[in-house]
Amino acid sequence: MTHRLKLGYSPCPNDTFIFYALAHRRIDLDALRFTVSLADVEVLNHQAGDRLLDVTKVSVHAVLHLLDHYWLLGSGGAIGRGCGPLVVARQPIPADDLRDKTVAVPGAMTTAHLLLGLTGLHRGKCVVMPFDRIMPAVAQGEVDAGVIIHEGRFTYGSFGLNLVLDLGSWWEKTTGLPLPLGGILIRRDLGRDLARRVEALIRSSLLFSRRFPEEAWPYVRENAREMEDEVMRRHIEMFVNEFSLDAGVEGKAAVRYMLKAASEYRKLAVPAKPLFWDD
Repeated sequence: MTHRLKLGYSPCPNDTFIFYALAHRRIDLDALRFTVSLADVEVLNHQAGDRLLDVTKVSVHAVLHLLDHYWLLGSGGAIGRGCGPLVVARQPIPADDLRDKTVAVPGAMTTAHLLLGLTGLHRGKCVVMPFDRIMPAVAQGEVDAGVIIHEGRFTYGSFGLNLVLDLGSWWEKTTGLPLPLGGILIRRDLGRDLARRVEALIRSSLLFSRRFPEEAWPYVRENAREMEDEVMRRHIEMFVNEFSLDAGVEGKAAVRYMLKAASEYRKLAVPAKPLFWDD
């Protein structure tokens, strides 16, 4: 019997690279079929909150609000080292000077926004805007600084911007853990067997793209918003790693630590439910 699932992920190169083979049925889907929806991660965060998707990429920060209805899968996520969001500004200011600045963030529920708050260095106004609007907004003086994600790590210099703070480095030095940016959720009511199967399919899809990158490349390129090829390659190299195949003990520990930190910062209790489907 065919089981149809609504799947959401972002148009960013790491996600399209990981999900190419699954979305195009280049692997055995084990009687599963997926209706794919591509959207910015903050849009996906809200769609998951409305339970519009069966399987979806979300920010780890958003997981805190979604555990009543979703489990995390161990594959397909964005966890790593040296890959965190950056705070940038027009002038080379010290990080301590951020305290009262107006800072653009790529979504209220993004991990980038959470990390800025966890540093304790900013108490001013945050302005939410699409991630691809942040660097132009900073360059044009609409905001004092911005938290940039994705390919912004490689391109902020072309906007004449200066690095103020590497939030990923701050996290790693503070916790000793890799940085969990995003994860893949699946609805709890679909059951553990289906969660296991979907996790395995995502892993197989990633392995397919690693084996046949030239086949996945057109799909990556067509969704990458006019990004240069070299930037796309660096993006994939940075955000697709062994944690993407399997979060493992260290990756899962990083997610748990972040959710605990988020719950304390937001003054919210973490729901007393298993976090990963195989807990």
